[in-house]
Amino acid sequence: MRSFNLRQVEAFRAVVESGTVSAAAASLYVTQPAVSKLLSQFEHHTGLRLFERVRGRLIPTPQAMRLYDEVDRIFAGLHQIERAVESVKREEHGQLIVGVLPALSGQFIRRATMRFLSMHPNVFISIKVRASAVLADWIATRQIDVGLLNTSVDHPELELEPFLCHPLVCLLPLRHRLAKKKRIYISDLEGEPFIAFDSSVTIRRLVDGLYAQASMTPNYVMEAATAPTLCEFVAAGLGVSLVHPQMADPVAKDVVMRPFLPEVENYFLIGRAPGSRNARYVEDFLRATHEEARTSQRR
Repeated sequence: MRSFNLRQVEAFRAVVESGTVSAAAASLYVTQPAVSKLLSQFEHHTGLRLFERVRGRLIPTPQAMRLYDEVDRIFAGLHQIERAVESVKREEHGQLIVGVLPALSGQFIRRATMRFLSMHPNVFISIKVRASAVLADWIATRQIDVGLLNTSVDHPELELEPFLCHPLVCLLPLRHRLAKKKRIYISDLEGEPFIAFDSSVTIRRLVDGLYAQASMTPNYVMEAATAPTLCEFVAAGLGVSLVHPQMADPVAKDVVMRPFLPEVENYFLIGRAPGSRNARYVEDFLRATHEEARTSQRR
C-alpha cells in the first residue's frame, strides 16, 4: 500500500459525514473536483472500496464505516492537541477562560472576577455561561480553565470543590401572605403555587423529597431549568419556590426571602482539570472565588 496524506483522510471523513462531494468541498473550502481527486487517491492507496455511487450520492461501504471509526478517533486526538496548544498559549499570554452556570452569572461572577483582576490586572478574562454538564466537559477537554457548577456534576476527570454552602431559603413574591412570617415551614406551602426546577437540578429532587416526607402533594405550576428564569417568575407573582439565596441576587429587590425549615443544605462546585497548564491563574481565581463566597454569606 502506498502512503496517503492527511488531506486525503480529511476528504474521506468529510464525505462520510456530509454525504455529498459538494457539501464536503464546502466544509474543506476546496472545489468538488479537488475532493473527488482526493477520494480517488485515498481509495487507490488503501486498496479498499470505500463508497458506492448511487444517484449522485456517495454511500459509505461497511469497510468505509469501520475505517471512519478509526479516523474519527484519530481526529479527536488531534483536536485534543489543538486544545492543549491553546491552553499553553493562554498561560503564556495571560488569559483565563472561566465557565459559569446561569445561577452565578450575574453579580457573583462579577465580584469574584474583579477580586482576581485586582491580583492580575493584565490578564484577559473570557467568561462562558453554559449549563453545568457542558462546562464539565469543557473543563475535562481543556476548552476552559475553571468552572462554577451545580451539584449535579459528577465527572471522574475533574477536581471539584464545594463552595457557597447555605441552607435553602423560601422565595416569595412581594406582598405574598407568607411574607409576614419570619420563617417558612414545609406545612406553610401546602397548596401554594410552586415554581420548581426541572428534574436535572439537584434542588428539584430535594424539594420532591421534602413534600414526600411531609405526605404533601406539591402544586407545581411551572418548572424551569435555570435559576434566573425561576426567580423572575417568582418576582412576577406566579408562585413561590425554594432556592439557594445566591440565586436570587438579580431579583433581590422584587422578592422576599425567608429562612426555611427544616434546613436543607445546598452548595455549588468549583471545577478544574488535574494538572492544569494555567495552574497559577486557576489557583488565584479559586482563591478569589472562595473569598467572595465568604463575603457573600456575611452580607
